[in-house]
Amino acid sequence: MDLSIVIPAYNESAKIARDVDAAAHFLVDQRLAGEILVVDDGSDDETSKVAEAVPVPPGVERKVIRYAPHRGKGCAVRTGMVATRGEYALFADSGLCVPFGNALRGLELLRKGTCDIAHGSRKMAGSLLKVPQPAYRRLLSRVFRAVVLDLMGIPHNLTDTQCGFKVYRGDVARELYRDCRSDGFVFDIEVLMRARRRGFTVREFPVEWVCDLDSRLQPTHNLFGILRELVRIKRALRNERR
Repeated sequence: MDLSIVIPAYNESAKIARDVDAAAHFLVDQRLAGEILVVDDGSDDETSKVAEAVPVPPGVERKVIRYAPHRGKGCAVRTGMVATRGEYALFADSGLCVPFGNALRGLELLRKGTCDIAHGSRKMAGSLLKVPQPAYRRLLSRVFRAVVLDLMGIPHNLTDTQCGFKVYRGDVARELYRDCRSDGFVFDIEVLMRARRRGFTVREFPVEWVCDLDSRLQPTHNLFGILRELVRIKRALRNERR
């Protein structure tokens, strides 16, 4: 199997059909043998039923994983990544903020052996922001980046750790996510830290991006919880090393 596509979803019944349809047609158009894994993170709506009802072309495997109660995006992505079978594994946020065609840039980096993990970045030269973030979100993003770089020791050459569009070598994704513990929105940071510890190489690629104002992340509501989770991640990794 060439590519596994993981789509984490929480109360996304209005969007998930477009996500599955777009992912399936990307696989077919690129002649990739692949699977789509929708992970329903304890939704209160019909997300799972809608995802299961979307027609997919022959040759594309579709699996819907549902659990309850709601635990967080990190848990959803981890659940999906561990279940992947592809040579490469992609996770993409629901809502098509980044069209699936952008994955070709990440796949090219992986196929050439340039890196083990390819991150989409909204902040690199060549990125196209069709609908940018509101000013307050841009400010919070800069504050978050400064805190993460200082507190967690993330390399300064990484411009966008939180973009919800990342491609991995499949074996690397399954190894890293199997050990991760973070259930929340900063799971990306834990994955990065584990990747660095194990010597995996990370590169970024520019993406086309549309801001989704219906995002489940509300930074002003979650800020202190995010900071607490970052501290927990750093402490847990330090204890593991000991």
